[in-house]
Amino acid sequence: MSNAMYNKMWDQTQEALNSLLEEESQKVIEPHRNQVFIFQMLATFYIKYVQIFRNLENVYDQIVHPQKRILIRKLLDGVMGRILELKNEMVELELTEFHYFDDILQDLKLTPKYPTKAIPLEEAVRLIQVSERARQGRLRAMFMKQIFLQECRAKQARLLGDRGTDPSTAALRIQKVWRGFHQSKKTEREREKEMIFLGMNPSPLFNEVSATIIQAQKVANMRDEVQMRHEEDYREALVTVKDNLKLIEGPDIQENLQDQIRRWFIECRNLTGTFPDYPKVEEGGSAIIFSHKTPQQVIEDIIANQEEEEKGKKKKEEKKPKKAKTSQEKKGTKEKNKKEEERKMSPSVFLPTMEEGNKTYKDVWKNKDESWNFPQDYDPELIKQEKRRELESEIRVQVDELMRQELKNLKLAVNREKEYPTKTGKKKEDKKKKKEKKGRKGKKDKDLTADRTIESLYKELVEEGLLIQALKVNLSDYIGEYSYLGTTLRQVSTEPMPSLLDVRQLVTLYGILPLGSAAVHEKAPVVKSLLLAGPSGVGKKMLVHAICTETGANLFNLSATNIAGKYPGKAGLQMMLHMVLKVARELQPSVVWIGDTEKTFYRKVPNTERMIEPKRLKKQLPKILKLLKPDDRILIVGTTQRPFDAELQPFCKVYQKIILVPRPDYASRYVLWKQIIQRGGGVITNALNVSCLAKVTDGFTQGHIVQVVKGVLTERRLRQQTYKPLTAVEFIAALTSTSPVYQEEEDSFKNWYAKTPMGKKRALASTGGNTEKDKEKGKKENKGKKGKF
Repeated sequence: MSNAMYNKMWDQTQEALNSLLEEESQKVIEPHRNQVFIFQMLATFYIKYVQIFRNLENVYDQIVHPQKRILIRKLLDGVMGRILELKNEMVELELTEFHYFDDILQDLKLTPKYPTKAIPLEEAVRLIQVSERARQGRLRAMFMKQIFLQECRAKQARLLGDRGTDPSTAALRIQKVWRGFHQSKKTEREREKEMIFLGMNPSPLFNEVSATIIQAQKVANMRDEVQMRHEEDYREALVTVKDNLKLIEGPDIQENLQDQIRRWFIECRNLTGTFPDYPKVEEGGSAIIFSHKTPQQVIEDIIANQEEEEKGKKKKEEKKPKKAKTSQEKKGTKEKNKKEEERKMSPSVFLPTMEEGNKTYKDVWKNKDESWNFPQDYDPELIKQEKRRELESEIRVQVDELMRQELKNLKLAVNREKEYPTKTGKKKEDKKKKKEKKGRKGKKDKDLTADRTIESLYKELVEEGLLIQALKVNLSDYIGEYSYLGTTLRQVSTEPMPSLLDVRQLVTLYGILPLGSAAVHEKAPVVKSLLLAGPSGVGKKMLVHAICTETGANLFNLSATNIAGKYPGKAGLQMMLHMVLKVARELQPSVVWIGDTEKTFYRKVPNTERMIEPKRLKKQLPKILKLLKPDDRILIVGTTQRPFDAELQPFCKVYQKIILVPRPDYASRYVLWKQIIQRGGGVITNALNVSCLAKVTDGFTQGHIVQVVKGVLTERRLRQQTYKPLTAVEFIAALTSTSPVYQEEEDSFKNWYAKTPMGKKRALASTGGNTEKDKEKGKKENKGKKGKF
């Protein structure tokens, strides 16, 4: 795809973003009470922002113009942040981490993966009828075939009995068998061709990589090289253009600034009778007076200020006898404001960023003629505009120093004024600064490794096994399927178990997006800690490694078994945590992983684990969370397969977000079996019934499936596939040695989650929020009864 096509795609995405921003600004103003309406509005915005995010991501990946990519990246950060804000609002509204949009996606003619064509009801019914009649036809054909074969066998038995072993009869039988075999193979091939033609089966070249895809990959790689080259040229141009401007336009800018400021001196003297006070360096110097203003506007401002001062004096005299508002009136206004705020959506931090980026696109890029810039290299005129502003601010600092001295000379020459510095004021300021410095020094934590370099600390943590190398696993490798009936189940008051792709989506929102972008992490709703809870083999550790791979984060392992015996004692523990946090901050983004994290919060430590001191970090983890600042891209991730062994209150206090990772459902198992077999080198044919395999393996996890596939697909078995296709029985036989996750275990996770803060809120909301009130009433009644008798 050419640059023009990607520019067109960007233009269409910007239009969609512009209309969405306008729509959202209208909806924010309108207050609503209906919870279902508010959720649908939030969900619709969320889905539309996700679509815009995907398009912008594609455009950012392929456009080679360096200045355009800077703006697109800014918009991407804004959209990512807004997605996280909307997700946070939906969580607070529905009191659950998992949300289902199947009804809204149907309204928008979308599925969770790709847009689809709507099918009329009559056509859908006809398709079901056709498939059902075909099924009945196949059954009838099989029945008739059995009757036919039975008749043939009876006929052959009669012939054998009559003719005996005649050579011509024997030859005829051999011919019949061969011709029947040859015809069946021919029929099978024709049926396969027909199925391919109808679109029921994939073509033989379906799994082969086409020449077009290979060419597209080459073009994409070339684009990456061009992007890097253009980025380097752009960075060099930023320096060279500024240097050239300094030589050519620098003296003129300095002279204009000096003339402007001198005119201000004279006009102030003429209007007020005295020379003005020059703004201090801390205030911004002369820039605060002349920013975006002409000298004439500055003069008008001086006159306006004088008039306002005179009016202000008069108003103060008039206002003295008036009484202040009563406390009741203030309370009334506060209550009204509270009610109004409760009905409206919370303000967004990222909307101004997107609006600013959208405005920049309209002003600069939308109607820009780029016919001269076919290779899409940097635009020198835009760099000049930016660098002129920078150069002006730098020169202004020098001019301010000169003009301050000139103003002093003017005052001495014209007014014969002498400026005596106020000694007392200076002393007070100095004392304040000293106090502030002392206070700041006292508050700061002591650096226990001030004399050591980050490289030496990094080396030590690696040697001790606390800083480990993350496995190269992409998030897309976490295979699964969406839950398409979530909304339907919730409408009938049944809470569905989340699907694997719902979990993957949450890991993206809470882990990858904030860690991957510093701008998003700083302003988005803060998620400092994350807990992945689920049975063994569902991919919790894989998700931790995927977060590190996708964001390029360092992985620190503070699991109870890993830190056992390392840095003993209280001082040793303090030193270990200090080193981990120092290196994690310096080399952020970073992930601190605590495997089997329930051990850190054991209710009762088992006798077999007392030697490893599993509860070493229990008191330290809350302190670490407090030390993490908004600009620290550090995420604490805990994984557990037995959360019920931990003390609930401190456990939930440490982990801000709790994600239940379930065993795979039928749809996810179907996709898992298919993809894991193919990745292992297996070929899926009609002989292998994947649907049957997925149905039979209810309760088995991804880990079980991977283990079984590895066991079955040996080198010898892979070579045999050409004449002996894979069957479901082979895999089922291998599963007999593994035990599945039973429904009781999954229920125990659900029951545990119901006791967490979010689970309690959800249960309270579903019962109408009357449970606590009923308990209080019951207690009062019991007290009253006790008093009577």
